Amino acid sequence: MTTKTQPDIMDRLEINTDIARKMLTGFIRDQIEKVGMKRAVMGLSGGIDSALSAYLSAEALGPENVLVVRMPYKTSSSASLDDAGLVIEALGLPSLDVPITDMADPLIDRFPDMSNLRKGNIMARLRMVTLYDQSVAWGGLVMGTSNKTEFLLGYSTIYGDSGVALQPIADLYKAQVRQLSKAMGIPQPIIDKAPSADLWEGQTDEGELGFTYNDVDQLLFLLVDERYTVDEVVEEGFDRAFVEKVWKRVKANHYKRTMPNIAKLSRRTIGHDFLYLRDWVGR
Repeated sequence: MTTKTQPDIMDRLEINTDIARKMLTGFIRDQIEKVGMKRAVMGLSGGIDSALSAYLSAEALGPENVLVVRMPYKTSSSASLDDAGLVIEALGLPSLDVPITDMADPLIDRFPDMSNLRKGNIMARLRMVTLYDQSVAWGGLVMGTSNKTEFLLGYSTIYGDSGVALQPIADLYKAQVRQLSKAMGIPQPIIDKAPSADLWEGQTDEGELGFTYNDVDQLLFLLVDERYTVDEVVEEGFDRAFVEKVWKRVKANHYKRTMPNIAKLSRRTIGHDFLYLRDWVGR
């Protein structure tokens, strides 16, 4: 995708992992306490993003207060379940296994021509149904596991993996997720494995996206964080067709990164003028 290596951009993607760790664990504690809770619930896929979210949550809240749920479909990789098990064992987390095959198949079987995309969306939403049910049973807030690269690209299912209460790692590009994961001691097999949503057999993120995280992280950093124009990014050595494709995708998927738009009628409209509580203590 790029026409030359971009070591300077990768250097600029380097983060201070100690500071990031402190900020993110503080964020998790703050957000959980503000809603009057002490616990969190999250899906654990065996991938690096959910592993990092689990490590941060366990450090912030105590491992006994983080319930992780494995939710395999019949085509899910057994290796992913094993990798998730490494995290559960390493942190001593309470966990549940809730297979979703019997939930998903009645709808999937209803439409024999259903694409893998449709099937994947069904699985993602059923997993979130399961997590919110456990949120009530466990008394914990549902924790997200999406990174910044996925969020910007819209590589998520609305009201599926994006339908969570808080997102602790959504301001970390994939490269930065790897940095922090390594610093926090996440098992190396999880760091090294090919990223996958594990929605169907042989599925990988990069295969589905059509480009590597390494390339798109650099591109997104310039477009978003550095506010480069498309032309300026091309001058840095990126292929124009690749840049335009990615930027079009970022713009088209903006709706996934916001709450549903509300038509404005009053002086103070939720999402327009009423954006946050002025006093968390109450009045």
